[in-house]
Amino acid sequence: MFTDFGLQGPYMGQMEAVLTGLAPSVRVVHLMSDAPHFNAKASAYLLAALTAPFPADTVFLCVVDPGVGTARRGLILRADGRWFVGPDNGLLAIVARHASEVEWHEILWRPQKLSASFHGRDLFAPVAAMLATGQMPDAAPCKPAIGREWADDLAEVIYVDHYGNLFTGLRAIGLPDGAGIGLGGRRLVQGLTFADAEPGELLWYPNAHGLVEIAANQGDAAALLGVGVGSALTVTRME
Repeated sequence: MFTDFGLQGPYMGQMEAVLTGLAPSVRVVHLMSDAPHFNAKASAYLLAALTAPFPADTVFLCVVDPGVGTARRGLILRADGRWFVGPDNGLLAIVARHASEVEWHEILWRPQKLSASFHGRDLFAPVAAMLATGQMPDAAPCKPAIGREWADDLAEVIYVDHYGNLFTGLRAIGLPDGAGIGLGGRRLVQGLTFADAEPGELLWYPNAHGLVEIAANQGDAAALLGVGVGSALTVTRME
């Protein structure tokens, strides 16, 4: 599960109850429950980075859905052997962009009872459970409406973890040698570990998910720089 629901409140528990009820032998993993709130674009780049290591036939239930209950469609994406279920708001777009083999389907199946405000529980979770147990719900081939025009990488902060570390939508592998990152009026040099900077000092480094991340050694980079999700950054060659 990849959502912006948070762990407090009933939402994650209700979705997991649906999954375990319909697919009791399938293991449920809480990949992320604090994706950027209401921000499908930032979440799309985060989702693509976090799901890459999972094996074929993994089913990802993805809900960052501020348009729930509107005319936006529900989608099934098959990307390099993995399944993704979620809204047609760009959330699945970057996963598809980075994949070699892609198939899109619009979800036509509907439950007997579908609330206007909780499609994660009533629509997407049952569909994910079907896929996880080898069933294909009623669906039709389609093309996504949103996200096809988005860039391969996003030069913005897309997530702030509880340490204050800043994930960006830039893949580190694509940066030029000796690149510097500009953010919050500061120009940051590259390191490989937190200890490459003095305590309280800032650096950027390729994180464990392949993204450019900005941190302060034993400090809160978001607070030090005064930035958050959506803050733009620049890439320069260090002289």
